[in-house]
Amino acid sequence: MAEYSVDIVNITKRFGNLEAVKGVNLKIKHGEIFGILGPNGAGKTTTLNMVLGLLVPSSGHITVEGYDSVKHPEKVKQMIGFMTQETVVESYLTARDNLRIFARLYHVPTAEIEESVNRALAEADLVDFADKPAGTFSGGMQRRLNLVKSMIQEPRVLILDEPTTGLDIQSRVNMWSEIRRLNKKGITIILTTQYLEEADALCDRIAIIDHGKVSAIGTAAELKKIVAKGRVLSVSAAHDDVPALRKLLGTVLGSESAEKDGRIEVQISDRPLYQLRKAAEAIEKAGIDVHEISIRLPTLDDVFIKLTGASFRDTTVEQQSSLTRLRAGV
Repeated sequence: MAEYSVDIVNITKRFGNLEAVKGVNLKIKHGEIFGILGPNGAGKTTTLNMVLGLLVPSSGHITVEGYDSVKHPEKVKQMIGFMTQETVVESYLTARDNLRIFARLYHVPTAEIEESVNRALAEADLVDFADKPAGTFSGGMQRRLNLVKSMIQEPRVLILDEPTTGLDIQSRVNMWSEIRRLNKKGITIILTTQYLEEADALCDRIAIIDHGKVSAIGTAAELKKIVAKGRVLSVSAAHDDVPALRKLLGTVLGSESAEKDGRIEVQISDRPLYQLRKAAEAIEKAGIDVHEISIRLPTLDDVFIKLTGASFRDTTVEQQSSLTRLRAGV
């Protein structure tokens, strides 16, 4: 067995004069859930394209379960399952036929296709709907079908590109349970997501990529220590009062403040209750009417903003077009 499930060693990728990936190093352990986060244009999708063997690194190398992505691309593709952000099912075909098609695409031996299809239907809890058109399924059912399609060849590594985007809360929780179940079977999972709480809940370790480089890597707890050892004081007020509130809190607490989603947030490292009382008294004295004031622990969102200078955003046109290339390489 290879030392790492996925070993990415100093890879770069250039497109003409643009260097999209600039020396990324990631060592993903066997059986872990590994999150990759980053703002638009950070190089995440390009990196995953190279892991999948769909793009050749300009320099550096990648191995997946011991196979080099350039020297043995077909072996790598057999080792990896890939689920796109978009739910891709043939709506006019039954769930069974959708799975049969993917079994053939993944070169599952003909004699094993029906067994693989029946196993996938059971894992997706779709046995009773196996012979119904996929277009009649709910969004959650279609997403489960999409997931087991990516698992039809029983890969050792599973890449999930924003697996819960667009799902309602119940379906999202169910998908989290399914991801954990697959991981318990020993499958290494690489997860990208626009929901930072999802990465916090699921991932053993997380890498944040920005400007083509790894900005930070570690457990969620380790990453949160980058922001502050203490707490975050969060205060919201009417829009017209926000500038005055921000200036006031920065002065009174002696810490840099930031505006986020209509709230003013200040890092406080010690004596949180004293800092809260001090802020409240200054706000009352200034006559500013606040909507809410609270103290909370740092979140991955705080880490993301500190490291990248940006809030987590929706996928870009470039990322969406990359999905087409990824699907074409399945």
